[in-house]
Amino acid sequence: MQANGSDKRLKIAGSSLLGVFGCCTEEAVLVPPETVDGAMRAIERHLGLVPLKMTVADSSVVGSLVCANSRGFILTPHASEEDMARLSPLGRVARLPGKISAAGNVILANDTAALVHPGLSDRACESIKRTLGVEVRRGTIGGLKTVGMTSAVTNRGVLTHPRLSEAELADLEDLFGLPVDVGTVNFGSPLVGSAILANGKGYVAGDETTGPELGRIEDALGFMG
Repeated sequence: MQANGSDKRLKIAGSSLLGVFGCCTEEAVLVPPETVDGAMRAIERHLGLVPLKMTVADSSVVGSLVCANSRGFILTPHASEEDMARLSPLGRVARLPGKISAAGNVILANDTAALVHPGLSDRACESIKRTLGVEVRRGTIGGLKTVGMTSAVTNRGVLTHPRLSEAELADLEDLFGLPVDVGTVNFGSPLVGSAILANGKGYVAGDETTGPELGRIEDALGFMG
C-alpha cells in the first residue's frame, strides 16, 4: 500500500472523524446508517470486510460507544437488547459496567491486550478481560484518560498521541508487545484514534489527513514495504 492513495482518505456520516463514527476489527467493521456508498466501497477495499451499518443506543457515533476485537464487543451501558442481538453472531457482547459510557473512547484494544481509562472499576476491567479475551491494564496516553481516542492499535502496531511520555511508551510496548510510534491525523490532530479505522489488512483515515500523516500511519501499523 502506498501513502498517496487518496481513496484511503474519506468521511463517514459527513465527518472526517472515522474513529468516532466507526469501529473496526479483524472480523468486522461497524459504521452508521448514513455512511455513503463510496465510503462503504473504500472501507471494504482497504479493510477487507463488508461494513455493517447500525446505530448503538440510537446514536451514530458507533466508534465512541463500542470497543471491539476479533472475539467480542464492549458496548456503552446504554446499548439496547437489539444492539446486542445484532452483534452476538459476530462474537461475545457485553455492556460496559459503571458510569463511564463511551466504551470506544476509553478502551484501546487489539486481540491480545487492552489499555483502559484509569477510572474504570475492577468489575468493568473484568468484563473487558472476559469479553475480549485480553490482558487489561489501566493507564493514560499523553496524560489523557480517553485512551481509545488517543491511539490506533492493530495486531501489527500502535500509532499514538504525539505527547506520549517515556513511561507511557514503555507501558504500551510492554502491554501490547508491538512497535509504538507517534503521529497525527486530519492535518495535525493528535487524537489519532478519532480518525483512523485499521486492522491487519489495511486502513482508512479522515479525509483531511495529509500525505506525510498517511506515511506515518502506514509505517506505524506495518503497511510499508
